[in-house]
Amino acid sequence: MDQLTNDTYKSIASKSEGLYKDKGSKFISIAFPVTSENEAKDILEAVHKEYHDARHHCYAYRIGKEGETWRYNDDGEPSSTAGRPIYGQLLSNGLSDILIVVIRYFGGIKLGVPGLIKAYKAAAADAIANAAVIEKTATEIVNVSFGYEETDRIMRILKEMNLSPEEYVSDMQCHIKVRVRLRDVGTFQNRLNKF
Repeated sequence: MDQLTNDTYKSIASKSEGLYKDKGSKFISIAFPVTSENEAKDILEAVHKEYHDARHHCYAYRIGKEGETWRYNDDGEPSSTAGRPIYGQLLSNGLSDILIVVIRYFGGIKLGVPGLIKAYKAAAADAIANAAVIEKTATEIVNVSFGYEETDRIMRILKEMNLSPEEYVSDMQCHIKVRVRLRDVGTFQNRLNKF
């Protein structure tokens, strides 16, 4: 199956939470659906404020059909003991457009590197297990410029392909911005180019 026919991917429908406890430490995990790095950063800021008394706010996110935008962070935990195990759960579940934050309240007993890896992995897995996994369709924004006299033809193509412009400027030179399903982009552009 080539990339254009396989234009769907898995994400989560809404926020979900999970929990893991070990030796007095509490790991609260929260999964959020996100569609941009800025959205992920805003959520991380809000989580830091809400759980300001926690010692660590570790996270991982993947954004885009192929997870092309990603990041993970250990937030002061030993290197690769927190962010990477969280990110590993996103990969092993094949999820994208998702942010998972794991908030740790330290219980006084050190868990060691294997214990931390296990805890962050289990907390992230619990948030995913409690989430409603959905299938999303990858899209691409297409910008189209055309003369005013072509408006009827362009609008007919949009209607026939069941597309709605996100932006439309009508003037002597018109512009539309339309979100098109990835597998339909070539067809849409071919139809636009035919006279």
